[in-house]
Parts: sequence; C-alpha cells; structure tokens
Amino acid sequence: MARTVAQIIIDGLAELGVSHVFGVVGDALNPLTDAIRRSDDIEWVGCRHEEAAAFAAGAQAQLTGTLGVCMGTCGPGAIHLLNGLYDAAKSHAPVLAIAGQVPLSEVGTDYFQEVDNDLVFSDVAAFRATVTSPEQMPGLLEIAVRTAITRGAVSVLTVPGDIGDRTVSDDRPARFALADRRVRPEDEAVREAAALLDASEKITLLVGQGARTGREDVLALADRLAAPMVITLKAKEGFEQDNSFQVGQTGLIGNPAAAAALDDADLLLMLGTDFPYRDWYPKGAKVVQVDTAADHIGRRVPVDIGLVGDVGATVRALLTRITAEHPRKHLEHSREHFERWRAGQAKLAAPDHDRGLIGKARAALDNRSHLVRPEALAAAIDAAAAEDAIFTSDTGMATVWLARFVHMRGTRRLLGSYNLGSMANAMPQALGAQLLDRDRQVVAFCGDGGLSMLLGDLITIKTHNLPVKLVVFDNRRLGMVKLEQEQAGLPEFGTELDNPDFAAVATALGLTGIRVEKPGQLTEAVRQAFETDGPVLLDVLTNPEEISVPPKPTVEQGWGFAIAKVKEMIRSTGDEG
Repeated sequence: MARTVAQIIIDGLAELGVSHVFGVVGDALNPLTDAIRRSDDIEWVGCRHEEAAAFAAGAQAQLTGTLGVCMGTCGPGAIHLLNGLYDAAKSHAPVLAIAGQVPLSEVGTDYFQEVDNDLVFSDVAAFRATVTSPEQMPGLLEIAVRTAITRGAVSVLTVPGDIGDRTVSDDRPARFALADRRVRPEDEAVREAAALLDASEKITLLVGQGARTGREDVLALADRLAAPMVITLKAKEGFEQDNSFQVGQTGLIGNPAAAAALDDADLLLMLGTDFPYRDWYPKGAKVVQVDTAADHIGRRVPVDIGLVGDVGATVRALLTRITAEHPRKHLEHSREHFERWRAGQAKLAAPDHDRGLIGKARAALDNRSHLVRPEALAAAIDAAAAEDAIFTSDTGMATVWLARFVHMRGTRRLLGSYNLGSMANAMPQALGAQLLDRDRQVVAFCGDGGLSMLLGDLITIKTHNLPVKLVVFDNRRLGMVKLEQEQAGLPEFGTELDNPDFAAVATALGLTGIRVEKPGQLTEAVRQAFETDGPVLLDVLTNPEEISVPPKPTVEQGWGFAIAKVKEMIRSTGDEG
C-alpha cells in the first residue's frame, strides 16, 4: 500500500524508537499530526509554546542519547523553535525539527506566514532541507536523522503544507544505517603525552561530560597521577559520586579548592571538556587535551599536546605508558581544601543558620526580612529527592545553588542550558524528561524569571498529569544579573520582578501549589511536595540579597559591590522623599 510523505516520516521515526513528538499544531503540519494520531508508537505532546517543545525534545535527546523530535508550523511556529534548538545544538543533542511551510506554489511570493526556513535555521542546524517532491523521501529523512545522531546536532526538515499528504512512489522503509565508531589517537602522540605526564609533578585533571563513558579509566588515571580532579557542571552527574579525587567545579559557580587545584598545577590534563572561561585556566602550566572533536583542541587555552579520540580509549592507552611515581601532596592538599569548603557550605545551608550568633549578625546585614536562604532550600531538596531523580535547572542563581548543594549520588541525572545559558529551560526540560518515565522523579530548579517566561506550559504538565516537582527560587529578581551589576559597581536596575503567588497560579491551573514564606515552614513544605502525587509547584520566597561568592573574589569585585550598595542606599533614600 502506497504511503504519503507524512506517513513515511512518522513510520521512520517510530522504527527508530522515537516515542514523543512535541509541538503546536498548525495547518501546514496537519498531514504529519494526523499520521501521529494514527500511530500506535508515537505520542503527540501538544505544548503551549514551540520553544518549550524544542527544550523538551532536547532534554529527551540528552537523556537517551537518541533522537528528540519537535515540530512547528509555518512562519511564527517554526521561528518559535529557535531558542530551544540552539540549546540542543550547543549541548550536542541530536534533535530533528520538522517545520511547516506555505504551499509550494506560493513559495517566493511573500505569502501569509512565509519565511525562508532554510535560511532561518542556517546557523543552528547542521542539516536543513525543504521537501519539494515526494520522490525525495525517505532519502531526505535519512540524511536529516543520520546527521543529527552521528554529529550530535540539530537537523531541520521543512515540509510544505501541500507536500505532506502526497503519495510516495518508492514505498521503501527508511534506513538510517547508524554505527558507533570510537577512535583513538596515534601511538606516537600517546607516547609524547605520557612522557610529559611522567615529567610533571603537580597534575590537575579538568574533566568534562565527554569523559563520562570512560569513568573508571579516568579514576584509575587520577590515582596513577595523584591528581585532583576538577569537574565541569555537565560532568557532575558522572564524576561526583564515589570519587576520592574530585574537588568540585571551577568558574563563577565553583569553589576555591577547585580554583587553587588548577592554579597550583604545573600540568593540566583536559579530558572531554570544552570549558569556555579562559580566566579560570592556570597560567604557565603545560596542557594536554583529549577530545573527540579536533576543532576543540586548543581553542580555550594553548595546548602542548592534543590527542583527538575517545576519552576512555585514549586514557587506557595512556595508562599502559605512564611509569613515574607521582607525589600525592598536591592531591591531598586539594582534597583537604575542598572538604573544608564543603563543611563551611553545610553550615550556611543549615535550617537554623540564622539563629546562631554568626547567622544573626549576617542576617542583620543581608536578610532582615528573615526569608528562606536559597542554600537551605537547595540542601533540603537534595535530602528529600530520590537517588535516581532527574534534576533540571534554570540558568542563573538556581544553577549556582544546585551546583553547590545537590549531589549527584545514585543514578541521578542533570540537565540545564549549560552551554547556551538560556532562561526558561528547566520546566520544559523537566516535562520532556518526565514523559520518558512517569515513575522516575523529576525535579526542576526554576528561577522565578525563567518560570514566568514560559509559564503557559504548566498547563501541558497538568494536561498530561506529569508528576514533576517544580521548585521555584522566588527571590523576585533576575538574581544573576543583579549580582553582575553590583560586582561592576552599578546599582541594581531592571532586575526586580513583580511576581504573582506562583503557588496560587499553579493551583488555578490544576497543579498542587505550595507556598513557603518563612524558614520555619521549609522542612514540612518540602516533605509535602515530595510526598504528593502528581505535579507540584513549590514556591519558596528566598532571600534576594544572598551573595554567591566566586572562588577567586577580587578586590575590584568587592569594591564594586560596596559602591553598588552605597548607590542603591542613596537611591532608596531619595525615593522615600
């Protein structure tokens, strides 16, 4: 029986194992959504905004390593996908976006809702094409899928409204011919790197997401080299647990022990990371970098030896060639520093922190309203969440608190917009994650600014009765921007948010809403949120004056902050008059 273009696409995706397609319906997509309606294998998830659909598809791709799929109809519908697709592209998540288009006979006439999709998506998509003839199928679908999966990239396939329901003459099934081919560097390059490692005394590892599949080999190498291990945020889920070498993250969200471990090293070994912040790399150290992408070698810091290949395979090759005994003082000092910092952070997160002598003094300066400290909220969530929970976090202060107080023990997973740095990602990513497994706990660390940006898709969570736990760090601020302004000596401006009662909004939408206004309510509210079946939004009023001290605070930052506070005080006093 002959099939249509739409049917071939949906049958091919089902054969590949795609279980959900996210999007907003529209006339150009009608043949495709009707094919999904008749499918037993793929569920249509109608979102309230296409950006949320793209974030959800990207989340599924990152969690499964397989294709995520979203759709947007012609013109504005397709354009709305862009931000979520950029996040997928920068996260190397394989995503296929199917975009609608005006009828072929009208293309080029400035028709209603017509945009040039191939041009619009030219920067974000590794592959993009418009289906102009049924005979191009399933060939174009195969190229789009293969490109997305093999390159960890976005593909965009545009289907005009009068093409989807046309019959395809070559009614063969789509064949994607996917294979996993791991590569390792040449032996001579490995020997040179091993010799440089043997000649170095204080080695620090900077380990990223690209090393996670070689975890045991990386741990063995850290032991052989007696090297402290700084882990990126995206490597946290793979390397934080049961790791006696790790010293946490560096950068603005990191800690002083990690920063010192890098600064004190005479050799930095980078494994599967493209950590972008140049200011946080050590000065004057030798650098060896291992990455599967040749164009990543040396683009953040000058590299003495670059090894292009799979991290696990490359590390195994290095282990056979390293012969020197490395002193363990650098490792031991770094770990002791890290544990001291963690102990101090635990005191900040204690529910009764502000009742102690030091806490009272601090609260008189930065928490006079006696609101919940965000450290305490993050720590309470960490304690209550399941050992296999999936966490998502909005960009900004919510990610800072997650990075410092949520530990990736058990089989926990972690998602965020950690390369693009978008707002509003945590809730739709949680939506996509929860649809993969309704029995697995999914917890979203939402900023109030991020949540309100795509607030409409709370309705999608309710419609599908997804038991997501949405935790809102409600400080009535764009907190990270506030901190950036004050560190630069500027008074806070434009960051204040006139928020509703998010718990009441959630309740009105059919979710369970819980609001916390005082520290004494926190423990019971968190318990209630995690014991309640179905979707829950926990709206916690957190202290907007909380400061996330960077690992290497500078005199300039401190002076800028002091100046900003004086300006804010003067402005506030002037406003009163």
